[in-house]
Amino acid sequence: MDSDGQLPLYDLVAARLKDAHAMVRALQVPDDVRAALVRRLLAVTAAAKHDLAGAARRLDRLMEDIEVGDGLFPGEREDRRTDRSA
Repeated sequence: MDSDGQLPLYDLVAARLKDAHAMVRALQVPDDVRAALVRRLLAVTAAAKHDLAGAARRLDRLMEDIEVGDGLFPGEREDRRTDRSA
């Protein structure tokens, strides 16, 4: 693992995933929203095994979505896309 020089990135992504899981656990959202966020976190975790840089980018987007509340509720993201195209 260290031979590819990505050990610091692994450490960073692992720490950020841990923080993201804690953040999702603390959110006051309906169970279905929490489940969707956990699925996204699990997808990022799985992606990290094969594409660490891509997983880091996906985690950045997820954390940003959580922080601003973007797309947390079903249909919300689609509604915003429709509003932008008008």
